[in-house]
Amino acid sequence: MAKSEYAEKNIEWLRQKATEPGVETLDKGVLIKRLKRGSGKVSPNHNSVVVVHYVGKTINGKTFDSSRGGTPSAFRLRDLVPGWIIALQKMTVGEKAEIYIPAEQGYGRFSQPGIPGGSTLIFEIELIAVN
Repeated sequence: MAKSEYAEKNIEWLRQKATEPGVETLDKGVLIKRLKRGSGKVSPNHNSVVVVHYVGKTINGKTFDSSRGGTPSAFRLRDLVPGWIIALQKMTVGEKAEIYIPAEQGYGRFSQPGIPGGSTLIFEIELIAVN
């Protein structure tokens, strides 16, 4: 499949996902579907360190990264792809959600290991702690 065709397929996938029940649109086209509510009290900010469990997939269902089966991961929020920054600031500790990140808010047209350029990123994230 040509790169432009692949990118268009990802854009169309996001358009369809945005129409599904329970899916909210956040800034810059990032989508979120809340699977489990959190405490409603603590949300990260741009400078927070977040502790999360996550699974990352492409639209074909291929897993490219996961913390499941191991120790939760800790990241400084500002060091992550823009889609994570946007979505996690809308989550509270204890919340679990699927986030759907347009390529422009992920890795853009650049390929990463297991992730072709132009890919929509799908993450299931559980926000465990904010420091």
